[in-house]
Amino acid sequence: MRHLLTGARLFTGDVLLDDHALLLAGTDILDIVPAVASVAGAARVPLPEGSLLAPGFIDTQVNGGGGVLFNDTPTTAGALAIAAAHRRFGTTALLPTVITDDLDTMMAAAEAAAEAAAVPGSGIIGVHLEGPFLNPTRRGVHKEAHIRRPNGVDLDRLSALPRHFGDLGRVLLTLAPEQVDDGDIARLVRAGLILAGGHSAASHERTQAALRAGLRGFTHLFNAMPPISNRTPGIALAAMTAKDAWCGLIVDGVHVHPDLLALALAAKPRGKMMLVTDAMPPTGTDATTFTLYGERIHRHDGRLVTDDGVLAGADIDMAQAVRNAMRLLGVELEEALRMASLYPARFLGMDGRLGQLAAGFQADLVLLDTQQRVLGTWVAGQRDGAASPA
Repeated sequence: MRHLLTGARLFTGDVLLDDHALLLAGTDILDIVPAVASVAGAARVPLPEGSLLAPGFIDTQVNGGGGVLFNDTPTTAGALAIAAAHRRFGTTALLPTVITDDLDTMMAAAEAAAEAAAVPGSGIIGVHLEGPFLNPTRRGVHKEAHIRRPNGVDLDRLSALPRHFGDLGRVLLTLAPEQVDDGDIARLVRAGLILAGGHSAASHERTQAALRAGLRGFTHLFNAMPPISNRTPGIALAAMTAKDAWCGLIVDGVHVHPDLLALALAAKPRGKMMLVTDAMPPTGTDATTFTLYGERIHRHDGRLVTDDGVLAGADIDMAQAVRNAMRLLGVELEEALRMASLYPARFLGMDGRLGQLAAGFQADLVLLDTQQRVLGTWVAGQRDGAASPA
């Protein structure tokens, strides 16, 4: 069945278009046509006047949502529930994220994500393993007992993971460059993993060496990293000056001062900064607490914190991140939308299929009102639907 979506402005990922319509055929975008065009065999779907149809949001760091924490529920059903919770906020593709845990739990989560990615319309496009090869001095809320350097068994098991996903998804691993040798970084990259630096106190020089070995990006820039100083600029400055590396930004007004994020945006080439949520189970719920590693986490004033005040993820969704990028950082609408879709697609190497409205791309879409609030989503051509296992 073909559908012609009419009445909304279109943002293609490149330009804004008035008086055009989007033609869908099954799971894919077939064409962009003039709004007055008559397309034989296509059902016209009128959209609200003044609305904007854009590529669906892509989030590479999602710990939970809808009351589910992926660490606690490392199952196919858990991954699907998290994706369903974030869909209402415009995220049509995501990497369920498991933070530092015992390796069996992390591997089970990765395998569950691979099963979820095979479910048509799931919105699961891989997995993010945030740890366990982190610097314990920069662990944040991560459990120190599980933090360590990789051994041969770890490298073998991790190297096998991309085969579980095939073309359906990516395996993103966050590591501290000072905890992993360059040869092991290169091996993991050759196996098909995407590596990001984070939870690290690596020097500027060590980070640059890791970039040469294959490090591709940086997880939640400035968080769980030492501050930049004049003689020891460290990993954060290396991230800002690495022209070919991507950086994830949590734009919630809590994790990083907005002016520092604006400075980072000015320093990086356009297209290398992407929005992430680092969302936790409360997203999509009214919950005021949840449990992480057996410890109560409190939700109040836009923060998720332990009893000791340590941040434990972020209380934000991707539509809010887009609005915050505009309000707090002065980013134009089109660029904020690219930071939530096109740029993460490029980081993952999936920009031939996701992140744009163009013929042949998957019909992952978000419909926004004039205040960038979500009116609806499509995942693989299916409107507002939540996938379930066959």
